Amino acid sequence: MDRFSLVLVWSLFLSLCMFSTPTSAQLKTNFYANICPNVESIVKSAVTKKFQQTFVTVPATIRLFFHDCFVQGCDASVIVASSGSNKAEKDHPDNLSLAGDGFDTVIKAKAAVDAVAQCRNKVSCADILALATRDAIVLSGGPSYPVELGRLDGLRSTSSSVNGKLPQPTFNVDQLTSMFRANGLDQTDMVALSAAHTVGFSHCSKFASRIRNPVDPTMSKTYAAQLQQQCPTNVDPNIAVNMDPNTPRTFDNMYYKNLQQGKGLFTSDQVLFTDTRTRSTVNTWASNNAAFQKAFINAMTKLGRVGVKTGSNGMVKVNVDYEVKVGDFTHTMRTSYTLKSEGEKHVRLLKLYLKFQLGLEERTT
Repeated sequence: MDRFSLVLVWSLFLSLCMFSTPTSAQLKTNFYANICPNVESIVKSAVTKKFQQTFVTVPATIRLFFHDCFVQGCDASVIVASSGSNKAEKDHPDNLSLAGDGFDTVIKAKAAVDAVAQCRNKVSCADILALATRDAIVLSGGPSYPVELGRLDGLRSTSSSVNGKLPQPTFNVDQLTSMFRANGLDQTDMVALSAAHTVGFSHCSKFASRIRNPVDPTMSKTYAAQLQQQCPTNVDPNIAVNMDPNTPRTFDNMYYKNLQQGKGLFTSDQVLFTDTRTRSTVNTWASNNAAFQKAFINAMTKLGRVGVKTGSNGMVKVNVDYEVKVGDFTHTMRTSYTLKSEGEKHVRLLKLYLKFQLGLEERTT
């Protein structure tokens, strides 16, 4: 195969990715009822299997969902790898600490869904991430809730789009409230979603300034001493500690009880109690887990609607393997590309073109 043919192949990939019939899809819990009716059980099974391998599945998947939705909306653009001259979202400094187990959860769930013929290339990674997040929360003892579906995957992922879009550990209530409101979430939603830190973990560098020279006065001295032992000076940068010192593997309202005791790991955690505008909400949910769960479910549902891509604004990611044959030489080439939810005819067109015009034989998809 000559250089021209290879260039033509990639050009065809790009043109087919961008061409398909627009949809007017709207989010609804039964979106896949006639497309992939068992999608929720398939994803749940994959997430459960991953959870049984490591608890990190829980915080990693939840955080991945938050980071995805706050940058260009809930479109799975955070899982796209950098390529060529494009540096993707996942390689932005604010995303480098995203645990690999979150990405692996989505990849394995997507593979499980696509292994079912009826579902193949029909379910977006964005929807799979939303479902996996709910399942991770439930597996760690949190509330179950219906997940609205029908998202498409984003068309682009750039590192620059992350700038200024994610909450920082040093944020105060004004900064937190402003950022959440920019995503259609109010202050109550912000306090509710912050509780996901109850199963989270953090590297020492993210809160080092709070535990010495001097210790942050809003932090419990006992808690600060505990953290100093876990994070000594010149600690290995890979060392991480639980954000909930009491029930780190249970999704509960302990997060708020910790704040009442000065045990918020980040400044952005503890300010929810020290600031009088949010303190009453913290106190209420610290004593009423049912009220917290109700607020959390409402906030998660609203978060899942942020920047949703439908119609011509999004795609469904597809992976295809081809065997490139040049004389006696055979090379397997995996191509990741995207198509609209109605783009199956374009998949078939691509395969036919590659087979009959360029001599590429499909091996697996």
